[in-house]
Amino acid sequence: VGITLTQNPHGPPIQASIYYVTTGLHGLHVIIGLVVAAFLIVRAYQGYYLDDHRPVEYFGLYWHFVDIVWVFLFPLFYLF
Repeated sequence: VGITLTQNPHGPPIQASIYYVTTGLHGLHVIIGLVVAAFLIVRAYQGYYLDDHRPVEYFGLYWHFVDIVWVFLFPLFYLF
């Protein structure tokens, strides 16, 4: 009677699924960010953000958050 350690039979498929789901979600957020950036660029050329810069600043915060997430995802999946 004791505890025996066995290998998880679903280990590699689960790791691959986690990889594809997390990188897919990150890619989705990048695509959403690019669409929002294009929208903001068009609106900026039309002069909508001359007085109120908050939408552009909020987008900058979003984009940097997506970038920071990638800084953690890259080593997690590619270096380990």
